[in-house]
Amino acid sequence: MAKTLRIHSFETFGVHDGPGIRLVVFAQGCPFRCLYCHNPDTQDLETNKTILKTVDEIIELLEREKPYFGKSGTGGGLTISGGEPTLQAKAVTAIFKKAQEKGFHTCLDTCGAIVNKDVEELYRYTDLLLLDVKHINNDWHRKLVGQSNDNVLKNAKIREKSGREMWLRYVLVPGWTNQKEYMLAWAKYFAHFKTVSRVEILPYHELGKHKYQELGRKYLLEEIKPPSQAEINQAKEIFTEYFGEKVLVH
Repeated sequence: MAKTLRIHSFETFGVHDGPGIRLVVFAQGCPFRCLYCHNPDTQDLETNKTILKTVDEIIELLEREKPYFGKSGTGGGLTISGGEPTLQAKAVTAIFKKAQEKGFHTCLDTCGAIVNKDVEELYRYTDLLLLDVKHINNDWHRKLVGQSNDNVLKNAKIREKSGREMWLRYVLVPGWTNQKEYMLAWAKYFAHFKTVSRVEILPYHELGKHKYQELGRKYLLEEIKPPSQAEINQAKEIFTEYFGEKVLVH
């Protein structure tokens, strides 16, 4: 039977999840329960709205988007995000392998929650890894997402050891991830990683709050507002000290 991917949704003109213009596939299911998650409807692996697509169906859609990607696919390509795509690592590997065979750039957007041989195999066919490292302090990480950051940091080391490109992402949440001492510790930890070519600061927003009401769930960061420009500037200043021009605020 052909491998299938459980999908939440597609974005056919994505410009924020990897270089250039991209087809972005949002996989269904995630083991983390981030308090600020703006897509809580992607967390369960199975829902009554889950879309099933085979490898060939996704490649067919990718081929249709090819004219937008630039020469030889270098200006864009395929990103698989989530949810958490490594929950379905074997299916994503099959998709990436076929995409690369056809000359497409592949990008994986992951929270780094899972470490196993299937994920390491997936990395072999991942041209660019987007790794969201939510907090460097393990206690704060547990409070924020419900799990340890051990696997996240292991995945960063695995990618670094491979010598292949990685972008790091940091969601800036007032009162949760904007503590100066921990941002400094985060920056110092990754400062010597040779594979890191970009560090993206993603300011917290409230755009997904309505989804919690639709799902009958309480939004636990109800009182938290997006970071001020001063808070964003502080984070950028700290990260720029260690990463220079690699730092970008989205």
